[in-house]
Amino acid sequence: MNKQEKYVVTINRELGSGGRTVGRMLAEKLGVEFYDKALIEALEKKYNLNIEQIEKLKGQNHAWWAEFARSMFGVDLGVPNYGKMNAMYYLAVMDFSDVKPTSKEVFESETEILKGIAEVESCVVAGRSGFYVFRDHPNHLNVFIQASMPYRVERVMRKQQITEEEAVKTIKKVDKMRENYVKKYTGLSRYDTRNYDLVISADGKSEEQIVDIIMKYIG
Repeated sequence: MNKQEKYVVTINRELGSGGRTVGRMLAEKLGVEFYDKALIEALEKKYNLNIEQIEKLKGQNHAWWAEFARSMFGVDLGVPNYGKMNAMYYLAVMDFSDVKPTSKEVFESETEILKGIAEVESCVVAGRSGFYVFRDHPNHLNVFIQASMPYRVERVMRKQQITEEEAVKTIKKVDKMRENYVKKYTGLSRYDTRNYDLVISADGKSEEQIVDIIMKYIG
């Protein structure tokens, strides 16, 4: 991956591995924006970014995401150090945090949103089948972060303040949901290591250490 050109780092992870936190920290270290499920879904809902609307925007302007960001957030992506867009996004979408079922149209609109973002800026993307969405991107790095079940259970118990039994149940449910989602829309398994450039076990490592491993890999 060449940091001198626009790039995308995708972080796919198992629940309880700390992958989302790693993604955020990595984005901060690289000085780029971080995008995840909550943000993309909220943008779709608040600004009606369905596939039909996106196609209309693309028809008006090839770099539709840059134009959209300017009109919605007053942000010019062509200007260096344009500010902390994520802070602006979360202020804009903080009342839109409920989750809705994913449909084919939602998957397609999320894919187009992410591709539009990647056309105009480097970024780190957590989840959203990023390894598949950006498979043809000329400058990308796909990372998968996993962990043993005991590690994941302990972390989920601590983070969500729930019992061991509840944590195990939650992990199994999310694992099944994420795998079904990926298989349904990509035809691939998220556990197939051939989808990734770098696979990291979180066991025995802090989030900072995992970020350092990725940074060293990037070079």
